[in-house]
Amino acid sequence: MDGNGRWARKRGMPRFFGHKRGVDALVRTVQACADRGIRYLTVFAFSSENWKRPSDEVSGLMGLVLVAVSKYLSKLAGEGVRIRIVGDRTGVSDKVRDAWQQAEERTAHNSRITLSVAFNYGGRWDIVQACRQAMREGVPADALDEQVLARHMAMAYAPDPDLFIRTGGEVRISNFLLWQVAYSELVFSDVLWPDFGAAELDAALQSFARRDRRYGGVKTEVPPATAGSSLPATVRG
Repeated sequence: MDGNGRWARKRGMPRFFGHKRGVDALVRTVQACADRGIRYLTVFAFSSENWKRPSDEVSGLMGLVLVAVSKYLSKLAGEGVRIRIVGDRTGVSDKVRDAWQQAEERTAHNSRITLSVAFNYGGRWDIVQACRQAMREGVPADALDEQVLARHMAMAYAPDPDLFIRTGGEVRISNFLLWQVAYSELVFSDVLWPDFGAAELDAALQSFARRDRRYGGVKTEVPPATAGSSLPATVRG
């Protein structure tokens, strides 16, 4: 969800206002995904590298977690959204961890769409923690294959993403879901995240529908009657 700071600067406002509007964009996008039958949406809210940002911005982002849970949790819970937090929880305050726990417990029985929020997360961290978990469980080196490691990844509960969307005009992965996006279709949008909504989501879905996903195989011919008809089950943004 890139471009919050630039969105604010273009309007002569502090970066934090962009982050606040970014939360509104997230709620819009969750609703749009649910309306389109997408079962999993994962968003990169705070990376393990974002601690390098100015301390006042980091503090504001932590406070924004509390505001977002207070403002939107009832709405999302009522619309069948299940919330799961993915990332290293040891680096955040007790208040933030308590807010996450509240969101997860309140929505645990929902099944319309699973919203995974990657917070204090990094793709390299995820691979390392998966290896450490497997080692703690006594998995021998010869038995540590892709299937075993996948079961220890932070998002083992979800399928790998079909579609990866990055907003804000940047064209890179930035340490997000490095293991999981091996065969994802990538869409890079110039739209700044606070302006993202249903129209931009539909444009990404239309691009996805035109892709030929071969997974290392040969090109397949798509019957005219079904070309462009598929929707991804999982979206990462």
